[in-house]
Amino acid sequence: MTRHGQVIGIGADAIAEYKRLHTDVWLGVLAKISECNIRNYSIFLKEPENVLFAYFEYVGTDFEADMKKMAADPETQRWWTFCEPLQRPLDSRLEGEWWAEMEEVFHHD
Repeated sequence: MTRHGQVIGIGADAIAEYKRLHTDVWLGVLAKISECNIRNYSIFLKEPENVLFAYFEYVGTDFEADMKKMAADPETQRWWTFCEPLQRPLDSRLEGEWWAEMEEVFHHD
């Protein structure tokens, strides 16, 4: 299992809609997340900075392949058409990233 922390900005005017979307996430999107070996997925909001922080645990053996599988899913692609316009990717993200992956510097069970 590997832990992942990711961060992205969100427009202040988009917060209410983002919360509404995630109160009623589509079942197909949730199923694809599970099918792609992601567990314990949470998204947190920090205001007034308007930053979203995502945490999840990956329990598979090929993260890149599972992320490609998720990205190829039509239902997930449609979901992203609602979410992505609300998000503000960080300028410092790596090439190919939407959410910026963060380095884990501490963990305690």
